[in-house]
Amino acid sequence: MPTESIAAPPAAGAAPETREKRELGPRAQKTRERLLEALGELLSERSVREVSVVDVARRAGTSPATFYQYFSDVAEAILALAERAADEMPAVSEITHGSWAGAEGLDRARQLVEAFLDHWDEYRAVLRVRNLAADEGDERFLAVRMRASAPVMKGIVQAIRAGQKAGRVDPQIVPRAAAAALGAVLERLAAYHRELELGGVSRADLVETTSRLLLQAIRGHV
Repeated sequence: MPTESIAAPPAAGAAPETREKRELGPRAQKTRERLLEALGELLSERSVREVSVVDVARRAGTSPATFYQYFSDVAEAILALAERAADEMPAVSEITHGSWAGAEGLDRARQLVEAFLDHWDEYRAVLRVRNLAADEGDERFLAVRMRASAPVMKGIVQAIRAGQKAGRVDPQIVPRAAAAALGAVLERLAAYHRELELGGVSRADLVETTSRLLLQAIRGHV
């Protein structure tokens, strides 16, 4: 089983040096989708370092040669899954738009926390690999992680600035730094909420407490 970093290139001779860049027809799209679906299943079952091209191809009911028609290695296929997850984040960022005042603000905060939890529940295996690769210095995965977080962080920055303009939020708080800190809290909570729940903290309590902390930072008080 492979033990190298997911960013490592395939072994010599394992794949063509270049792959033809072409628009995929319906049949090819279906094959690519089967490969990505198979990869997602495998990532949810085992460590990324235990997933090989042969494993993915076998699970998809095709051959390694077919895999290499679409991806240069497993890392590139994982990147495609991470990009797909990132594509959903602008919709999450829409929650940050609008009023944060009164009961509406608390409800908005709850919606944002729930959206993060739901997003991670759907893409947990891929997102953990994405973050691991980004932390190991793979610029491709770092870029997709930043692209995923940017829309939500922008919304939080705007909300904090509005709170400062209204005189409710400490002017010494740097909105972008605060948004980065809040984003880290949201992502960390979403990544490990299941473990916290096994430790006796309910999801409802996690959502409510995190929502109120988020709201305090954005509008200065609950």
